[in-house]
Parts: sequence; structure tokens; C-alpha cells
Amino acid sequence: MQALLFDRFGGTDVLRWDTIADPVPGPGQVLVRTQAVGLNFADVYRRNGTYHLSGAAPWILGYEGAGVVVSPGSPYPQGSRVGFADMPFANAELVAVDVDKLIPLPDDISAETAAAVLLQGLTAQYLVTDSSNPQPGQVALVHAAAGGVGLLLVQMLRAKGVLVVGVASSDAKRDAARRAGADMVMGYEDLVERVQDATEGAGVHVTYDSVGRTLGDSLAATRTGGTVVFYGMAGGDPDPVDPRLLMDRSLTLTGGDLWNVLVNAEVRRQRASELFALIRKGSLVPTIAGTFPLRDGGKAHAFLESRGAIGKVVMLT
Repeated sequence: MQALLFDRFGGTDVLRWDTIADPVPGPGQVLVRTQAVGLNFADVYRRNGTYHLSGAAPWILGYEGAGVVVSPGSPYPQGSRVGFADMPFANAELVAVDVDKLIPLPDDISAETAAAVLLQGLTAQYLVTDSSNPQPGQVALVHAAAGGVGLLLVQMLRAKGVLVVGVASSDAKRDAARRAGADMVMGYEDLVERVQDATEGAGVHVTYDSVGRTLGDSLAATRTGGTVVFYGMAGGDPDPVDPRLLMDRSLTLTGGDLWNVLVNAEVRRQRASELFALIRKGSLVPTIAGTFPLRDGGKAHAFLESRGAIGKVVMLT
């Protein structure tokens, strides 16, 4: 098969499209021929050496994708359309995927849509149901509101009847957050003061922070008794939080990780089914920032790193 490979850490130039041996499915695995794979910043971080990579070079990036089952003898017949959100080595024509991690795709969900929405959509889903459960009429603050998770998060909150304040770093991104349903959008300058003004000094009920460095502002912008959900560090590590601040204002600071939620095959498929239902209903519209051939993965990485991408970058085989 062919795959997007790299032998050393560095910029997009380290990526190459090359031929390697087909993967051999282990016990409880099936072979999937990919049609579309999602690109995430985690792939960039692994490529440049920031995130840990197991095994020896050449390495294959990618954790989510969609395609068809090609190996016999599994619960999924050959030709079954499937997706997956957390299986390594997805940047290849063939991927060995744990059967328990396969998500059947309905006829009306394309491989491209699945690759664009599974990882980030399932993340947004648990953020508004498990990490917090805001109620109709409450106000939520969403950092990076035009990011892959952010755009989905805005839509899911609006579907619950929650008022959304979206924060984004450029006019184009703020426009995208507004189109996704944000009731108000703003930049990062004077964020706490602007949120307090918008809420008549009360603050928001819940803040979703994937930036990291903004955690102090998130706590300050959240009302007494409110919740801050911390789920990423795209802008760098947050400063330490004094627990007395949480006590004094009865604040809840919680973290979340998707892999603590997708605990088994049944939960994974049920949550994916609910996600697909939102798309079918029109309550959730995935935004695809751009598509690239997988063989041109370096261009896809460069586009994502430019910070100009609004929505999800998808690579097609």
C-alpha cells in the first residue's frame, strides 16, 4: 500500500508519499481501505516532535478516518462502510482497526463527512452532555469558536437553547462563529470586560476553554457558581489555579477527555448514532475547511498550520 510517511521530525517537507507493506490485522481487528481521513493539530504536533510517537521510523500519522472493510471473517462483511475516531496509522490506504472501534456509517453519511465530524463531533457532544449540561436560556462562552470543535460546539449549544458567546481571533473566524449560530462574537482583547458588559456583570454560566493560556480569563468571565470546562492547550499550558479561587466563588473547574467517555463499542456507536441524527436533522452542519489528496498531505498540514482554516481539513485517498 501507499502511505504518508516521515522519518524525522520537522516541517511539512519531512512528509512523503511512499510504498510500504500492507498492515496485518491482529486478533479482533479488520482491515479498512480508507476513503477519507481527518487532519488534526495533534498530527502536526507529532510530526514536529512535540507529541510522543511510539515505534520506530518511518512513522504514519492520523487517528480518524472512514472507508470500507476489505478483510473477511469479521462482524462487518466486506464492503461495509465504517468510520473510526481513534485508531493510529490512518494516513494510509489501508488501516488495521479494532472491531470495537468501528462505527457503521449510514447511507446518508459520506466518508468525507464522517472523517470531518467523528473525532471533533464526539468531543463537542460530551462537552455539552457529560462535562457540563447547560440549560435553555443559560449563557455559554466558547473559545476558538471557529475551530473544528468550536463550530460544532456552538451548534450543539444552540440546539439545546443555550445562548452562545463565541470568541475567535479574526474577523473571518468571528463571522464563521456567527454563521454557526453564536448570538454574540468577540475577539480576545479585553475579553473579561466585554463578557461582563454583555452579561450585565453576571458572567456566563459555562465556559469551554481549549486554548489553555486563557484559563485565567475563563475563570474571571464565569459567574459565581458556574463551570469552566478545560479540554485543550492549543495556545500553551495554562497558569496554575489557586483552589481558593474556586472555593471563594463556588466555581467548578473540570477537564475532559473523549477516551474516558468512549468506554466500549456500544457507547461509541450509540453516541455516533446520535451525532449522525443531528446532522440528518440539520441541527449540525460540519464545516469542511478544505480537502486535499492524502498524497499531498504536506499541503494539508501547511494549510492547517496557517491558522486560516475554518472548520475541518480532510484528506482523500
